Amino acid sequence: MGLAEGTNEKILAVNAGSSSLKVTLYRTEDAWETPELSASAERIGARDGRLRIEEVLREDLGWERIDLPDHVAALAAVLERLRRVGHDRPPAAVGHRIVHGGKRYREPVGIVPEVVAELRELIPIDPNHMPQAIAAIEAIRSAYPTVPQVACFDTAFHAGMPRVARLFALPRALSEEGILRFGFHGLSYEYVTGELRKIDPTAAEGRVVIAHLGNGASMAAVRGGVGVDTTMGFTPAGGLVMGTRSGDLDPGVLIHLLRSRKMDVVALDALLNEESGLLGISETGSDMRDLLGRAPHDPRAAEAIALFCYAAKKFLASLAAAMGGLDTLVFTGGIGEHAAPVRERICEGLAFLGIALDPDRNAGHEPIISRSGSPVKVRIMATDENLMIARHTRRLIAREGAHNVSF
Repeated sequence: MGLAEGTNEKILAVNAGSSSLKVTLYRTEDAWETPELSASAERIGARDGRLRIEEVLREDLGWERIDLPDHVAALAAVLERLRRVGHDRPPAAVGHRIVHGGKRYREPVGIVPEVVAELRELIPIDPNHMPQAIAAIEAIRSAYPTVPQVACFDTAFHAGMPRVARLFALPRALSEEGILRFGFHGLSYEYVTGELRKIDPTAAEGRVVIAHLGNGASMAAVRGGVGVDTTMGFTPAGGLVMGTRSGDLDPGVLIHLLRSRKMDVVALDALLNEESGLLGISETGSDMRDLLGRAPHDPRAAEAIALFCYAAKKFLASLAAAMGGLDTLVFTGGIGEHAAPVRERICEGLAFLGIALDPDRNAGHEPIISRSGSPVKVRIMATDENLMIARHTRRLIAREGAHNVSF
């Protein structure tokens, strides 16, 4: 039996990050998915793990200090607290955010053993996300053996990019093996594109750059609702400066480090993904809110912010060039939605593209922050990856039936 409109079933959306976990329980009614409960686990694998449960429209249970050695323990803690607050029935289905879909997966699929086996083959490409996602899948299977699960891929949104936008200038044999620009944050881009289509259909059909700025950060060029280019590449480590990731580098830097420092793969991975970005430049932290507070008296924090904004400005202009111009710019993600000084600095000096912010609107985080009459409309829009996961899960199960997507 599938999840048809008119039913009142629950869908669990699971979003496993490298050291975090976000889970939302949705009630499905008619054409809507309504959140009932959300849970967030942070600092998984560290000594100071914490967990937060919030019942929508009822009670925020606040942060709880808890030992979370891995994602299996974090998900077990979330499921136990779901039962504790009265959600003791298994959901009708569970959807997962899967960061990398490789060459094969261009749309959501039911999670069967063959899919899990293929996801394991992608671990060498994305060792910082894929093991955690697979662990979450297996933990759900252990907790709810008969509940169907669905994989929703971050790379799927970018699968239709032109070939020239996907190629690296490497020997052709490597691209044929799958070393291509995949792009990530696709669930976020898909959600924002859909919401833009609702509030401004004309803009959604035009030339749009979406800036998903958070601890992980990327931008995407979207024309007519279809992704045509993006800043992240073969892995989520490329493109913009991020919280702890370097973003784009001269490949010669890596060769130099391998030769001069005798670094191995593990050390190089840690350097690029955990020790660089805002953290590496500031030497104090990766949280933009903290850096903005320290910048007036800490030149390292100020320089980290300056580099973040400078890189974002360059990528924004390059994506506009790829589309032959720009009609709409959308800021989303934790930094994009809440850091007015960062938005201002990224947009500063881009009048030649038609971008002109209204300082008061920007400071007030209004939905539209561009000046009236400016050629490019600049928006702030909240993203919701988990809702996108729930929608994909519901549609796939309704279309194919739960028995076709079960272990």
